[in-house]
Amino acid sequence: MTSFTIARIETFVLCAPIDHPVVTSFGSIPERVCVIVRVEDSDGAHGWGDVWCNFPSYGAGYRGLVMHRTIAPMALGRTVDDPAVLWRELSARVHVWAVQSGDAGAFAAALAGLDTALWDLKARRAGLPLARMLGGAVRDVPVYASGLNPNDGPETVERVREEGYRRFKQKIGFGEATDLAVLRRIKDRLRDGERLLVDVNQGWTTEEALRMAPRLTEFDLDWVEEPVVADRPEAEWAALAASFAAPLAGGENLRGLDLLRAASNAWFGVIQPDVGKWGGVSGCLAVGQAAVEAGKRYCPHWLSGGVGLMASAHLLSAVGGEGMLEVDTNPNPLRTLLAQPFPALKDGAFVLTEAPGLGIEPDLAAAQAFLVHHYEAR
Repeated sequence: MTSFTIARIETFVLCAPIDHPVVTSFGSIPERVCVIVRVEDSDGAHGWGDVWCNFPSYGAGYRGLVMHRTIAPMALGRTVDDPAVLWRELSARVHVWAVQSGDAGAFAAALAGLDTALWDLKARRAGLPLARMLGGAVRDVPVYASGLNPNDGPETVERVREEGYRRFKQKIGFGEATDLAVLRRIKDRLRDGERLLVDVNQGWTTEEALRMAPRLTEFDLDWVEEPVVADRPEAEWAALAASFAAPLAGGENLRGLDLLRAASNAWFGVIQPDVGKWGGVSGCLAVGQAAVEAGKRYCPHWLSGGVGLMASAHLLSAVGGEGMLEVDTNPNPLRTLLAQPFPALKDGAFVLTEAPGLGIEPDLAAAQAFLVHHYEAR
């Protein structure tokens, strides 16, 4: 790998108002937020990364500061051959900070954003799309429509079907009557070749999940995502896997060794690491490869801005397998404005191009109205 030296790091915190909150079983998201990082090397080449921050949305400002005041000073001036090496080194350096503060997630997310930006920069310097830089192929990646709220899920299916989506993930965990009613309305309208998935967003106790398992059988679900809180004991997850007819999905709320173990254990059929939440490209590539090797589907989690969405798309393209890319269908200008040109959707898949790196550039001029903070470190 050709080395480069980090000379400049910019952090952008953005917030876009929305008319209707994104509703989940654990709470609602009243605004769309995003923290993106731009890394520039001593030759003027640059790359982009995304720091997870969507819930609670007011945490975006804090995570922007973690990126600017803690991670950026450690990275400036470093010569990078392999971004994964620097990610591991900086992860070790901030470990005591994470333990002392009790806020491991913020540090992991900031490091993930930096790592993605370094990989984008590396691929741009090489003139390669990120998927090829990672040793994979550039291919169209299947997508599914995510973020369907309980009050308008069937109507959202009708809308996004016209946009080209063929797979739909409904949020449940709002009570048995509500959940079953909305799922039946969607199921009755599905067309040939379309698939239905559900996300409980950690909304049930283990006892509730076991009770709901047989009730969901009628829907022939593609998967059941996070029926219980992610950190429940492994024995409970194993019992759930034996009870549900559909595969269990999870991973977005796991980090480190827990996530790597999940990629090969017996109860998850679908692994969903989040490129902005832990690991960046370096960590999620390893998890995705381990999952596919274990016969599972690698389906990157993402519910924020356009930079992380494109990083997830290239990771899926590189890893291969039978996975799908999550695309949030709720209104969010930060998804499209920060990923220009936004990929075309054809036959239920995003069309990736041979453009270098992530293949996109954030339109910061168009997003200026949403900019809350801009930090620069040299």
